[in-house]
Amino acid sequence: MQNKHFRHHELEFVALAVILIALWSLGKYFHFDVQSIQSLLKEVPLALSGFLYIIFYVVISFFIFFSKDVFWLTGAIMFGPFISTMLICIAEVINAFILFYLARTLGRNYVEKKLPEKYQHLDEKIGNIKFFWLFVFRAAPLIPYRFLDLAAGLTRIRFKKYITAVILGSPVKMFWIQYILYGVGHSVFNNPRALMEYFLDNRQLMLFSLIYVVMVIAVIYKLNFCKNHVNKS
Repeated sequence: MQNKHFRHHELEFVALAVILIALWSLGKYFHFDVQSIQSLLKEVPLALSGFLYIIFYVVISFFIFFSKDVFWLTGAIMFGPFISTMLICIAEVINAFILFYLARTLGRNYVEKKLPEKYQHLDEKIGNIKFFWLFVFRAAPLIPYRFLDLAAGLTRIRFKKYITAVILGSPVKMFWIQYILYGVGHSVFNNPRALMEYFLDNRQLMLFSLIYVVMVIAVIYKLNFCKNHVNKS
């Protein structure tokens, strides 16, 4: 009976891997028409365009993992830094919910059964990670959200704790990004000098960015600590 259950969990994990590989491959070959989406959003009232933006963001960024940069810029230009941050954060909560439970449903049981005994204590420590670190992981512009959502689902981290970190931490990162994209515009992709000039002209942004540097250093420290802990086990 145990072998039968493990075989079932093994098939679920394979299904998860196939889904992720398929999405990764799709992102390389599928291209969506950004101009058409922008034109559609401009033709409808603000409330409806915001709702459609969230729908497009969730659907397209789910199937194409690396499409978010374009959506961030589109949102900043069309809605400004404040409204675009709010819309993106709503979409990210939806994405976090989907990916967390996708990984939890299809992958957690397999990981728990397959995990070597000497790593069981590490799994418990990750599951009991302090909320502060989950918040920093979401707020710091270092670890992609998709990887965080999937990794959290594969571990013992409680959904309520993780989704709270998503709700509170994501706006910190997203407003910083949206504020910069709103100020620099399309030049952010083809003119690095424009980005540097924008930072130099906005001293408050420079100060706020220093906070991000500290958070990034904290994340790197935490990841290295976990890595060294694993190596010693």
